[in-house]
Amino acid sequence: MKFIFTLFILSTILSSNMSAQSARVIEWETPQTHEFGDLIQDVPVEHSFVFKNITDEPITIENVRTTCGCTVPDWSYEPILPGATSEIKVEYDAHKLQGFRKRILVFFYDQKKGEKLYIEGYVEETE
Repeated sequence: MKFIFTLFILSTILSSNMSAQSARVIEWETPQTHEFGDLIQDVPVEHSFVFKNITDEPITIENVRTTCGCTVPDWSYEPILPGATSEIKVEYDAHKLQGFRKRILVFFYDQKKGEKLYIEGYVEETE
């Protein structure tokens, strides 16, 4: 009986910790996928993904990861106050002639799972 009670207590603690870690801290003000359409080779383009802090406390962006060196993110290191908006600016420099879909992962403080963003389009040859 003690064993079952211990298992129940452990499962309750683990499930409450998991739900706290997966709680959303932001709401996207722009779509999480941006379609650039047709791009000219070797001409950089950029897009800003805007989000809002929906918590009662300031949050910070810990890291932003991209899938290749052709995609460069830029973000503020300052805390984002409750109810405030901020942005993640992404620059894409298209070198290869092809369609593309790049993933950007945004990690907020104390979250293990990154928010996913995407940019996509098609690169055409310079004229």
